[in-house]
Amino acid sequence: MWKAVILAAGYGNRMGDLTKSTPKPLLRVLDKTLLEHKLDRLPDSVSEVVIVVGYHGDQIVELLGKNYAGRKISYVWQKELLGTADCLWQAKDLLNEKFLVMMGDDIYSKEDTENCLKYDWSILVKKVGFLRAGGRAIFNDDGTLKNIVEGEHNVADAYVNTGLYVLGPEIFSYPMVQIPGKKEFGLPQTLLQALNDIEIKVVESRGQWLQITSPEDLKLAEEVLKNR
Repeated sequence: MWKAVILAAGYGNRMGDLTKSTPKPLLRVLDKTLLEHKLDRLPDSVSEVVIVVGYHGDQIVELLGKNYAGRKISYVWQKELLGTADCLWQAKDLLNEKFLVMMGDDIYSKEDTENCLKYDWSILVKKVGFLRAGGRAIFNDDGTLKNIVEGEHNVADAYVNTGLYVLGPEIFSYPMVQIPGKKEFGLPQTLLQALNDIEIKVVESRGQWLQITSPEDLKLAEEVLKNR
């Protein structure tokens, strides 16, 4: 059985007033929060979920409690919001075996998650006709990860990093990598250090990945989920 780590500590600044008093993972699409949609799509092989909370994290704890749909829920706090790598590092004492990592706001399909869990280490990517935001994943001929290029936008037929990973506790043996020009430490940037030692399988999304970065994305997700 697997543990899943959900990184749900951030401010969600690009959501404007919607996150003024609510953490982004608790924004609602149809009748559920983004976090509940994510939990409902986890494979049956995931028996425990660790949620890293920060901004208004008490609301997440109050909503979900210690159990959700038969899965144990644990919480750790990121007291200072220093990026996705630092967020994951807060949970390292709870992660002694391979685990799943996903962002707290995006909605992933059960199919894609199950496909990622087939490998010891993996990253989920999505092919897009035109890359407008996010890290561009580059992979070798054998389907393993070669690089993640950040800040390279307006690229046609690219593969974007969705922020879903399968990792082992060995990740914590590498130093966190600071994002240039920021105080934050990035998980993609940190992950790249492992490429010399570990093969990371690139899994292309065949299911539904709903990236939530703006209020407009909430409306789009509502239409997609309403008609699925």
